[in-house]
Amino acid sequence: MVTPLPLRVLPMGESGVLIEVESLAAAIALHARLDGSRPAGVVDLVPAARTVLVRVDPARLPLAAVRSWVARTTMDAAPTAPARSSVVELDVAYDGADLAETAELLGVSADALVRAHTAAEWTVAFTGFAPGFGYLVSPEWTFDVPRLPSPRTRVPRGSVGLAAGFTGAYPRDTPGGWRLIGTTTAPLFDPDAASPVLLAPGTRVRFRASRAAAPAAETATAPRDRVETPPARGAEAAASRSPEPSIRIGEPGLLATLQDLGRAGYASLGVAGSGALDRGSLRTANRLVGNPEGAAAIEVTMGGFRAVALRDLWFAVTGAWGPIRLDGHELDPYEAYAWPAGAHLHLDWFRSGARAYLAVRGGVEAAPVLGSRSRDVLAGIGPPPLRAGDELPIGSDPVDPIPVATVAPWGAPHDDEIEVELAPGPRADWFAASALSALYEAVWTVTNDTDRVGMRLNGPALPRVRDDELPSEGMVPGALQVPPSGRPTILLADGPVTGGYPVLAVATDAALDLLAQARPGTRVRFRHARPA
Repeated sequence: MVTPLPLRVLPMGESGVLIEVESLAAAIALHARLDGSRPAGVVDLVPAARTVLVRVDPARLPLAAVRSWVARTTMDAAPTAPARSSVVELDVAYDGADLAETAELLGVSADALVRAHTAAEWTVAFTGFAPGFGYLVSPEWTFDVPRLPSPRTRVPRGSVGLAAGFTGAYPRDTPGGWRLIGTTTAPLFDPDAASPVLLAPGTRVRFRASRAAAPAAETATAPRDRVETPPARGAEAAASRSPEPSIRIGEPGLLATLQDLGRAGYASLGVAGSGALDRGSLRTANRLVGNPEGAAAIEVTMGGFRAVALRDLWFAVTGAWGPIRLDGHELDPYEAYAWPAGAHLHLDWFRSGARAYLAVRGGVEAAPVLGSRSRDVLAGIGPPPLRAGDELPIGSDPVDPIPVATVAPWGAPHDDEIEVELAPGPRADWFAASALSALYEAVWTVTNDTDRVGMRLNGPALPRVRDDELPSEGMVPGALQVPPSGRPTILLADGPVTGGYPVLAVATDAALDLLAQARPGTRVRFRHARPA
């Protein structure tokens, strides 16, 4: 007999749905089924503790079609089990700072805890928190391990930890509240590998105790293939050399990073989309100098940027509004200008808006990571933030000429007060009715706790009717998370791909560019998104 699988399909903004099931095991099975039948237009499938997030390109796959696809895929109550992957074995030195204390909390010896950890066969249920950070579960693991009362500000790369019913290993130095029981030198995240994440969802894992963790190349018995490029010779070698430096950074200002249109499609591996926060301004800047819209440019936050051209170039500046000077001569934004070799460009502190985009004809060259030259400040991937003295290469001139007329009307960003449209979020039922009234009636203020990861707002507390902990679930840019304090945070391009705070609403895609230019002190009013 065929019966529908018990689930709820919840809204996640205008380009996603969150499918909630009864258990972690059901979420893993659902993710496998959806992944095996995904139609064109699905951008991401992100499994989590009780949910699977489906993100789509609405122009290719409407949300109504997504709901029909989910219904068809989940009709079979007893689906065939997904194919079992090979087992990845990780060497672990069980020398963690919390090993003895954790064993005492659980009422066992440290040796018994290690034996239980190595005896179990684990499966990566989902990833999140950081690229390559897998949440591993096992039916043989019976311990429920409490997190640390106060998270560490720095957990070293390779640390193996426990929290709740999960185990996991930290791919890079990050803050964290898991209890550390050991270390591994396994290459958990390698963006240059053919498969960048060692512990992807569905991977089976066993841990092996060792006195000292083996060298990185030897820690995993199922290593990933790297993308190898044979040495170039003759003309090929000349063509493959990096372009000569074309720009030297004098001062980066508050923050200057390389950004393009991001790296979509890797959220299930814990990698955010990243990319320019104000995508419209990036596209316009590139069009002004004849580049493809997605070429890499320099995103300058709040101004204070200086650079000198090392060869003759063309450039344009869009987005935030402030004095633009070339060798002391003031120029207008949203225009293409010649930038002669030796000339000094200065983007002074912005008067309106928060982020400007400096596009140079040919695009800024850098080694792509997962198909993008964008810097993800939370994950620490992509080209590092620019520093004084950095020299940047510029690509060859594109085919398209520099337009002879302005490509779009322009004006200073309106950052005193903005109106942001919100689409429904999945957890409105966690909040009192008064919370929705306050959300749309109050005037909110952007706080100083704002960066590429998220924007914290100050205003009235949004009361909840549920105070229990929300199991981690998929997140999207624009998600309006509400922590226990009741003051919301809007996730931006570098935000985490999973999170444990309920999402009341989601900013529309068009509103994200508007939010990118909001400065601390900007007033924000929310409005219901117009039906599509």
